[in-house]
Amino acid sequence: MFESAELGHKIDKETYKSEEPALREALLEAQMDTLRLAKYPVVILIGGVDGAGRGETVNLLNEWMDPRHVQVHGMGEPTDEELQRPPMWRFWRVLPPKGKTGVFLGSWYTEPILQKVFSEIDDAAMVESLDRITRFEKMLTDEGALVLKFWFHLSKEKQKKRLSDLEKDPKTRWRVTERDWEHFKMYEKFRAVSEMTIRHTSSAEAPWIIVEGADPRYRSLTVGKILLEALKKRLEQGEAKPAAIHAPPLLPSIDNLHILKTLDLTQKLDKKTYEAELEKYQGKLNLLSRDPDFKKISVIVMFEGNDAAGKGGGIRRVTSALEARVYNIIPIAAPTDEERAQPYLWRFWRHLPRRGQLTIFDRSWYGRVLVERIEGYCSEADWMRAYGEINDFEEQMAEHGVVVVKFWLSISNEEQLRRFKEREDTPFKRFKITEEDWRNREKWGDYERAVCDMVERTSTDIAPWTLVEANDKLFARIKILKTLCNRVEAALDKVKGKEKGKKK
Repeated sequence: MFESAELGHKIDKETYKSEEPALREALLEAQMDTLRLAKYPVVILIGGVDGAGRGETVNLLNEWMDPRHVQVHGMGEPTDEELQRPPMWRFWRVLPPKGKTGVFLGSWYTEPILQKVFSEIDDAAMVESLDRITRFEKMLTDEGALVLKFWFHLSKEKQKKRLSDLEKDPKTRWRVTERDWEHFKMYEKFRAVSEMTIRHTSSAEAPWIIVEGADPRYRSLTVGKILLEALKKRLEQGEAKPAAIHAPPLLPSIDNLHILKTLDLTQKLDKKTYEAELEKYQGKLNLLSRDPDFKKISVIVMFEGNDAAGKGGGIRRVTSALEARVYNIIPIAAPTDEERAQPYLWRFWRHLPRRGQLTIFDRSWYGRVLVERIEGYCSEADWMRAYGEINDFEEQMAEHGVVVVKFWLSISNEEQLRRFKEREDTPFKRFKITEEDWRNREKWGDYERAVCDMVERTSTDIAPWTLVEANDKLFARIKILKTLCNRVEAALDKVKGKEKGKKK
């Protein structure tokens, strides 16, 4: 795979001087056209062998393009703030918006490559990491991003010479570290793992481009020309094409039976029982949040449900049991301009809590397979692929110790109508009812179908849905608190079990 990048490609000085000005001008023009169109971001990954010119290439891109619209991210060791979240959080939060260019020097490939080289993970874990990366990049390109991945290669002999030359020059000596030489000693292993990585993750949507890094003029012109060609081709394409659907079709129920119809909405609690249960489970939740091991996990509580199903009341009973410093509430409404300039899940990734914190989402990432699906705010391809993207998202959270608790509050059509009328007739509740709420009632059946599809495709062992019978608000609130306590308690028991295992 790397043989063609060890042929000794060279560009003489005169050729470089004659080609560089026109290339720079065309590249800058293509960048400005991309910025004006503002329909997709450009994501550039710079990877490769130590000493192969990765840093120089990043500096060159900043020189050739307008640096005001290029966001360069040197992704070194994760900070403490980044370690508090799933590994991909640090990359999600710095993705470029539509029209802009993001350059990653060090990327989501760095950690799995190093882990495999230093035998911290086996082949199966490596393949699992690379599969997740491939799905992530597929999501980016499905959202319209132009993804370019450059791998700069040097033969072992040329890498040794390059590092030695840099070390001899007082002006560049600082660029060579003991770590570079340690990695050089493991050149063959790095080469094998890198080749495996490139082979596994070079896709039609985001292929790897291998560039020989020995000659800086050849390297610079090659990268510039490839980038220019990719930008021009993408500009000719214009708006992002609809993504293909990568999920089995959703089949209608042939017997009109679905999971929501199995709920017993007549369940009730009397006031006295409710008050006793409320005190019990709010007290338990408070104690769990003050457990020393709570600092080793984080919790996401997500509320979805029919309009007027009691999400706000359920949220208030949870927060009443907690200290204000422990929790955060994220209300989800229509996306802002900033959020529309990013991939769909970006606005949820950036709100993930650090350890020791509980975040409540009032509405959530499931909007894509509910309201956006029903109202036609996204294409069928978008909401169909969202099931897999959401499962990936929740799996990454769970693997990092995030407890994901998902509630769907369900009420009958008749109970919703009664609550709507009550809100209209009560002055201090009137603000809760809108014309859109009444209009949504006309699509009750469509929403029912969408909810059933959602539960079927996204209720997993690590992030199961809890369906809450909410015709009786008192019953619903206790079920929410009890379920949340049980999930948090189970997570803390798991942490304590691991600690005991370490001591043994």
